[in-house]
Amino acid sequence: MTTVPGSTPSDRPELPAESTSLGALADRMGVRLVDARPGRVVATMPVEGNTQPYGLLNGGASAVLAETLGSVAGAIHAGPDHYVVGLDLNCTHHRAVREGTVTGVATPISEGRTIASYEIRITDERDRPVCTARLTCLVRPIA
Repeated sequence: MTTVPGSTPSDRPELPAESTSLGALADRMGVRLVDARPGRVVATMPVEGNTQPYGLLNGGASAVLAETLGSVAGAIHAGPDHYVVGLDLNCTHHRAVREGTVTGVATPISEGRTIASYEIRITDERDRPVCTARLTCLVRPIA
């Protein structure tokens, strides 16, 4: 069984290990998990449906993708007896995207007993940088 990243201990539903759901918001935005293992989490997200009024990928959509990936990475690091909560998310947006799919890759910066930080690199279909983000998570034991 896999726990839902980012949920509190009392409301942490269990998902079947084969589930690829990343939560209601990520599902609505079309985020699809590609790879999830210690040291690397990868997902894709369509630009269509996630744009701002000018037709560009919304920066908030990049932030959702980044936080989702960092949270999954943190949950993998924390293990089944712990959960993670986000403490800080920052995003630098490098390039506008109007169409296609973006890919996010989360890799650890530091994974400790109580704090874990991840770099999330989001690129377009030509592997050009769209957004670079950092997520810092607090690792807590399930009480």
